[in-house]
Amino acid sequence: MLVLGIVLAALNLRPAITSLGALLEEVRDGLGMSGSVAGLLTSVPPLCFAVFGVTAPRLARRFGPGAVVCAGMAAITAGLLLRPYVGGTAGFLAASALALMGIAVGNVLMPVVVKRHFPDRVGPMTGLYSMALALGTSLAAAVTVPLADALGGGWQPGLAVWAVLAAAAVPPWLTQLRVRGAGPRGTRTDDRGTGDHGVDDRAAGEHGTDNRSAGPDGRRTARPGAAEPARRLRVTRSRTAWALALFFGLQATAAYITMGWMAQIYRDAGVAAGTAGLLLAVTMVMGVPLAFVIPRLAARLPRQGPIVLALGTCGLAGYAGLYLAPAGGAWVWAVLLGVSNCAFPLALTMVGMRARTGAGVAQLSAFAQSTGYLISIPGPLLVGVLYQHTGGWGVPIALMAALMVPQMAAGVLAGRDRTVEDEAGEDATR
Repeated sequence: MLVLGIVLAALNLRPAITSLGALLEEVRDGLGMSGSVAGLLTSVPPLCFAVFGVTAPRLARRFGPGAVVCAGMAAITAGLLLRPYVGGTAGFLAASALALMGIAVGNVLMPVVVKRHFPDRVGPMTGLYSMALALGTSLAAAVTVPLADALGGGWQPGLAVWAVLAAAAVPPWLTQLRVRGAGPRGTRTDDRGTGDHGVDDRAAGEHGTDNRSAGPDGRRTARPGAAEPARRLRVTRSRTAWALALFFGLQATAAYITMGWMAQIYRDAGVAAGTAGLLLAVTMVMGVPLAFVIPRLAARLPRQGPIVLALGTCGLAGYAGLYLAPAGGAWVWAVLLGVSNCAFPLALTMVGMRARTGAGVAQLSAFAQSTGYLISIPGPLLVGVLYQHTGGWGVPIALMAALMVPQMAAGVLAGRDRTVEDEAGEDATR
């Protein structure tokens, strides 16, 4: 049931974004948006992910990861159902933010759930989760326009229908809550713990961190608990954590520019709306097989730099083709950019590999994702501004290609064989 919950949650972490990308022109016309305002709209997802994602570990310690993910799925359902019908740009943005709040906590807590419940299967489970995420992303891109036509031709039902998929993700997590509540063996979550089946003292000891050992000042902790290592670990002291945050931020920039603007790029090049949605779906669906293969491969390698470079090279080739002949080689560019977008499951895998304990993964996941999404906020907005003021896609595409270079450099640094606990401990001792 937990695996089913993870898969259904992952399916719902992107349709709110790619369904909007497929109907962006209709939404702009319906709400009277300019290109700059539409760029702001495509920047809302990373902003919400940064703001709300940083609260996820604290909420998980207080209520348990299962409860927080369950509430997140309910928020996605409500937001997707409300946003097409609240009226006006402000209401649309507010309802979108509600859905994106639920997505934000899911983004952060999925690697934590995988690490805690499947510690010896981080690669395969991350691949399964990433594959489901890519499937949901591509499905929304491919069928939103046909669904809108089938439901009467308006963009409102085409967007609202995705609330049904989000609602289907709630029951498995409710089941997990009932299992937690019935457990007699101390699995209850309180404000000191990590939730059911969390990282306890024994698990922490097995991974090299004993909550009962003496601290740097020689004193023992007064009250052992799973949350203690998370409070002591200063992840900002780790160079690997910063490299991973930068890599995550730059790949998120590329992903949200793609999800928000790719269909529009093809439509402006003369491609029909339905075909443009399918091209976006092809870009997204590449993550289905590759999201299962790449994490498994990455987990077996001590360094993930070569994978980073291979994905980045595909991205540069895709942007070059999109610049030179967007319609002529549209399907090829869609495939290449889809391969490049698989930097996301690679980043998730590295989050699980760059920390030894569940508590460390939770803190690193929150830091890398929240900081990364903050980094990614200006990208989609800047693309919208450049598109409006230059009257074409040449300059925006050149910007996308230029950002791929520092993404590759940061990924190579983040892929080195080391953990944030080691680096933070070394810096603290020094």
